[in-house]
Amino acid sequence: MAIRVRLNVMLAERNVKSKDLAEYVGITEANLSLLKQGKVKGVRFDTLERICQFLNCQPGDLLRYEEDAADQG
Repeated sequence: MAIRVRLNVMLAERNVKSKDLAEYVGITEANLSLLKQGKVKGVRFDTLERICQFLNCQPGDLLRYEEDAADQG
């Protein structure tokens, strides 16, 4: 099982800079970068809410579930 983070896609679609999003959300650019890369174990709901407010999107627009080949068999 894999959860894929599509934050880069949403930023590009809305022509938003990571720096501006990080400032609005109240997290560091380094932590936002880790989130964009999917290298975090979890995301606080208030952080997810602020991201969605800024990007005018739903959580499902940012996260995708994809089955790994090993999970299918």
